[in-house]
Order: sequence, then C-alpha cells, then structure tokens
Amino acid sequence: MLESFADFFQQFAQENPRWNFIFFYEEKQAGKIWTGLKYTVWLSIACVIFSVIIGVIGAWLQGSNQRIARAVVQGYIQLFRNTPPFVQLLFFYFALGAFTPTYSPDGWLEVPIISNVGWAIISLSFFAGAFNVEIFRAGIEAVPHSTQEASESLGMSRLQTYRYVVLPLALRVSLPALNNNLVNLVKTTTQAFAIAVPELLYQCVTIWNDYPSAQYPAMLLMFVVYIGMVGILVFGMSRWERALRIPGYGK
Repeated sequence: MLESFADFFQQFAQENPRWNFIFFYEEKQAGKIWTGLKYTVWLSIACVIFSVIIGVIGAWLQGSNQRIARAVVQGYIQLFRNTPPFVQLLFFYFALGAFTPTYSPDGWLEVPIISNVGWAIISLSFFAGAFNVEIFRAGIEAVPHSTQEASESLGMSRLQTYRYVVLPLALRVSLPALNNNLVNLVKTTTQAFAIAVPELLYQCVTIWNDYPSAQYPAMLLMFVVYIGMVGILVFGMSRWERALRIPGYGK
C-alpha cells in the first residue's frame, strides 16, 4: 500500500512539475519532514509548559511584599512584551550564547552546554511567559479579596493561599486569554529557523532549496501541520476550560 502511495505522488510530480511532493516518495526527504515534525512538536510543548510556569511564578511575585521582586517582574514584563521575539531569539543565541560554557566530547570540538534548541526554548518561553504573567495577574485580581481573607483566617500562608485557593480560581478566569497566547506561541516557534533549529520550516527550506519544484507542496504541508497543531491545542484548551468551569463564576 505504501508503495502505491509513493508511486501515485511520483507519477503526480511527473504530470505536475510544480507540485512535486517528493517527501512522500523519497525516503531521505521524508526523513527530513519527520525530523522537522519532531522538533516542532517538542519545541511547542516545551515552550508552552515553561511559559505557563513562568506566568504562574511571575504573577505570584507581582503580589509580593518585596518591592525589588515586584520591580524585577515588572521590568521583565516590559522588556519582553515591548521587543520583537525575533530580536530576543537572536540576542539569546548570539549574545548570551557567546558567554555560555562549552565542553569537548572528543577533546577537539568545543560544544556549548546550551544548544540552539535550548536557546530557542528559553527565548520563546520568556517571551510568552511575559504575557502569561499579565494574564494570570488579571485572573488573580478577579478572585474576591474576601475569598483570600477567608483562607488566611484558616491559618494558610500566602503561598498556600495562592496555590490552593487563588490560583485554581484565577486559572478558570485566565484560560480564554491563555489559550490565545499559547496559540500565538506555537506559531512563533517557526522563528527558531533563524538559529538553525531543525524544525519543520528549516527542513522544508532545505528540501525546496534542493528541489525547487517541491516549494509549493512543502508550504502546503507546513500550513496543514500548523493548522492541525493549533486545532489540537485549541480543542484541548476548550475541553479543559469546560471541565474547570464553575457555574456562575467567571462570567
């Protein structure tokens, strides 16, 4: 069956020279696509997780009694929200990357301890995390102060109140805005192409550089893949939002 599938697209390429789906019938090009898909999915999942963690911690620090902590968080938010993510990515990789320690696995080649994939995750997570901090802050402010005071009257510490009372309620309010930001983050991962992260866009470019007739099919494939990834994320977030909904709260 796979041979018939490959033969169909090979014949299709001969009849339609501008639509050469070479990655469907040539093993080497198919391997590039699978590699790109793995890196794209891994990059998206890692950035989503770390950006949410940054958002939760940053929102908690915004309510800290320490002025320095609040100032640091506010400075971080203003810096990452008001500069382009592409510039941030280049800064992390080329500027900060120049000062990171290296190791030599073979005694000759010096390899940075943080790879280009690592810098992409760090940069994009901090970018989306800055927006997530504000999203969670807005959710926290929607939680009535009387609810927080009630938990504190029961002997809970500020951290316990935030973890067990405020955050679960704030999360329900924050989910729609969080959903939009995470969707934007998944789309922004394509910028990792600039620092040679072998994600899907990078692999597609290498394919159509070698085979110009594969440019349109590769672009179409990218479009379908990202539509699918965003669709899965939106569907999952919507299901999560419905599952956490409290009747009469957050409306």
